[in-house]
Amino acid sequence: MTQHLADLARHAVDAPARDTRTGAAAEPAGKPRGWWRDAVIYQVYPRSFADSNGDGMGDLPGIRSRLPYLRDLGVDAVWLSPFYASPQADAGYDVADYRAIDPMFGTLHDADALIRDAHGLGLRVIVDLVPNHSSDQHEWFKRALREGPGSPLRERYHFRPGKGEDGELPPNDWESIFGGPAWTRTENPDGTPGDWYLHLFAPEQPDFNWENPAVADEFRSILRFWLDMGVDGFRIDVAHGLVKEAGLPDMGSHDQLKLLGNDVLPFFDQDGVHEIYRTWRRILDEYPGQRIAVAEAWTPTVARTANYVRADELHQAFNFQYLNTPWDAAELRRVIDLSLDAMRPVDAPTTWVLSNHDVVRHVTRLAAEGADAEAAQRRGRAASLLMLALPGSAYVYQGEELGLPEVTDLPDEVRQDPAFFRAAGQDGFRDGCRVPLPWSGSEAPYGFGPEGASSWLPQPAEWAALSVEAQTGDPASTLELYRSALAIRREHPALGAGDSVTWLDGLPEGVLAFRRDAADGSFVCTVNLAAEPVRIPAPGRLLLASGDAPLLDGEILLPTDSAVWWAV
Repeated sequence: MTQHLADLARHAVDAPARDTRTGAAAEPAGKPRGWWRDAVIYQVYPRSFADSNGDGMGDLPGIRSRLPYLRDLGVDAVWLSPFYASPQADAGYDVADYRAIDPMFGTLHDADALIRDAHGLGLRVIVDLVPNHSSDQHEWFKRALREGPGSPLRERYHFRPGKGEDGELPPNDWESIFGGPAWTRTENPDGTPGDWYLHLFAPEQPDFNWENPAVADEFRSILRFWLDMGVDGFRIDVAHGLVKEAGLPDMGSHDQLKLLGNDVLPFFDQDGVHEIYRTWRRILDEYPGQRIAVAEAWTPTVARTANYVRADELHQAFNFQYLNTPWDAAELRRVIDLSLDAMRPVDAPTTWVLSNHDVVRHVTRLAAEGADAEAAQRRGRAASLLMLALPGSAYVYQGEELGLPEVTDLPDEVRQDPAFFRAAGQDGFRDGCRVPLPWSGSEAPYGFGPEGASSWLPQPAEWAALSVEAQTGDPASTLELYRSALAIRREHPALGAGDSVTWLDGLPEGVLAFRRDAADGSFVCTVNLAAEPVRIPAPGRLLLASGDAPLLDGEILLPTDSAVWWAV
């Protein structure tokens, strides 16, 4: 299963003209530039991408069969959300075995074949890693419960006696991200009430204690296992959560969710996480082919996000500040500048993302109140061209290239988001962005699985018009817009890499325009976020527009919620 990696390592010594693992052009002599610095990375949510066996659940063979689509779309890498052995209490983010594939997704042989095929198509593969917590069905945790107080396995999690006369109260006032207390009480082997354990998410997801050396040793081993399998990197789930403040102090407040992303909390973004990632970086650097790690780090500021991507730590961090920015010209300009300014001192690329498996799809999220489907699509397309024009790396969530909206009317009985079943937590509606993709045909499951099969979440009837088949070849479709944009981004010398933009001022209020320069060509992006169309001078040769934008006498009529790319 790993023989191909030995071959790759031998080839790496001779610095071939092509990257033998991915088929991409090799880096020039001297310091490698870093493929991730301007990469477009496509997130695959495995259970909702493609179903090969008709059980209604996406799987690894299904993903493997659709890799040519991703190559033709024009992305550089594929990020796979968790496919590990799991009871699926939180859609696989509750891992029972980090070295095994859940049977619903396939086998290790399927994973190996997928990695090989992706590399053969010039695609890199990034896998999710979940180091903040395990499943309560992980062997360590099951033994900790079975062996009772005093078990050394309990030191690998956060077990604490409760407060109150009989220990009936949680050890502190921390609240779960999914709602309710962040503690659950155990039962001792003799049936008496026992200690409590910490879970920042669902009770089925006990938090690891990263102060215990066995935890650090285990994850270094897990990293090597998957690197030896050939993966090109890791997306680190809850990268900001591994280290907790010493003593686990009370916060002294309720509604703690309102503080997320606004303050350094005793359980998030503690400075101790950075030594962990320095250790991981040394492992990544041992392997050929520029393996990378990407942090999912919710931090109060982009400056604190930059701490995760210092030269000896991780390679990228998600830019959630940008994702959360409203459709407003001044706010977007401010956040773009803040993001670029924060990453420049640590020489890390800025990342840009509009949608993922945890947030409302951007076509719906950015839409004006009361907007119809056409207006929502128009704004979503403009937002996509703006994001893809910015310097750094862009992340595309599966289906956003189809213009898929959020599914907001799923019946309660089909929902699976654990936050939906807990009071006072997240809104519990993450299922709406996880509905399986429409590939072809006029009836569900739209090619997601074999004809006559179903899908684990129902697909809307109107998605027939948004399928890959329906949009392919239609120059006005969102899919063809993405294909064109990614092709131009790959070819134009001023797109992708870089760490700055030059804003073009003197334009009507609500219009954003910036220039990017390279030695052999310049590029301009103009976006109209105002409520009315505007007429502005055409800055160059039109490359791509998100919608109709008439040119007349050296000027362009830029409709509201539209974006245009120019060669200068």
